[in-house]
Amino acid sequence: MIEAAQRLQSIEEYYFSKKLREVRLLEANGKPIINLGIGSPDLQPSQKVIIALNTSLNDAQANQYQSYQGLPELREAMVSFYRDQFQVFLSPNTEVLPLMGSKEGIMHISMAFLNPGDQVLIPNPGYPTYASVTSLVGAKPVLYNLNEDNNWIPDLEMLEEKDLSKVKLMWINYPHMPTGAVATEAFFVKLVAFAKRHRILIVNDNPYGFILNNSPRSILSIPGAKDVCLELNSLSKTFNMSGWRIGMVLGKSDYINHILKVKSNMDSGMFYGIQKGAIEALKCSKLWYVSLNNVYEERRKLIWQLADKLNCSYDKNAAGLFVWAKTPPFIKSEEFIDLLLKEYNIFIAPGTVFGSQGEGYVRFSLCATTDIIEEAIARIK
Repeated sequence: MIEAAQRLQSIEEYYFSKKLREVRLLEANGKPIINLGIGSPDLQPSQKVIIALNTSLNDAQANQYQSYQGLPELREAMVSFYRDQFQVFLSPNTEVLPLMGSKEGIMHISMAFLNPGDQVLIPNPGYPTYASVTSLVGAKPVLYNLNEDNNWIPDLEMLEEKDLSKVKLMWINYPHMPTGAVATEAFFVKLVAFAKRHRILIVNDNPYGFILNNSPRSILSIPGAKDVCLELNSLSKTFNMSGWRIGMVLGKSDYINHILKVKSNMDSGMFYGIQKGAIEALKCSKLWYVSLNNVYEERRKLIWQLADKLNCSYDKNAAGLFVWAKTPPFIKSEEFIDLLLKEYNIFIAPGTVFGSQGEGYVRFSLCATTDIIEEAIARIK
């Protein structure tokens, strides 16, 4: 028996990879499972996007290897998107790198900047991939706690009381997943100053900026941010292209070049047709965002009704693709979701998937039709 690499001892299989096997087994046994646990958009991309993809298949270069940096017109579309939506001005030649989804970018950034023994500040609760990738590259995850009393924003003064001398990188994610908290411009200003004082690279993972959020914001809009910040973004949520796997990392050219060194050794370029579709997506008018959010607003109101019936509380000011809710008193998160799955055949995510600070909370996804959510409400007696 050939032993696995020691690095695998520091991580586990992704929670949803394991839990969905259980859900699929229940479905195979005839259980009518309603899945409100996963943030995979069920809505379709714009028809213009689909037409662009289909049309591109007839182009002579569609089946060829593509540039590691993506098509020039895709990079132009990405920086135009940032200019128009965030008033952030970037070079399409040196300050943006298309990715096969932003999850890929988490690995590439970690490999480009982290050495064994470096420390990485990781939000708790937060996206589990930040910690697992940190461990995979031999660095040390250092959790910083977020809590509801501080609107799920890091306490920078408390962080500065710690020894930060070995910290190389800090992950943030606003609008925050799973809580839906939104960072203010004032917080970003403080965070950039914090990063400069301690020579820490800040990476903001920003895929939820346009979902039920009245104030989309990029950390790169803060003066001086490019010296110490990168930003990841994705077309998965905003443009319903999660399975297409397309995202981007933006920032200072020196940082982008480091990431490109990693990326160019790990893939052979993004499929041409997907790039063509992405270009059209990034050109969408304001009507796209309005119509998208009208759908999610209607669904969220129903999820609030479901949460009410389950005696959960929640913040109506939160943004993003989920409703983060506090469980009833005296019941743990995983006990609560297992009870829902057993008694009502409804699956939601326990807050503990996202860290110890998620205990006492659950996450509902908005990626289900109103009919499905209404059926879930009807099941709760």
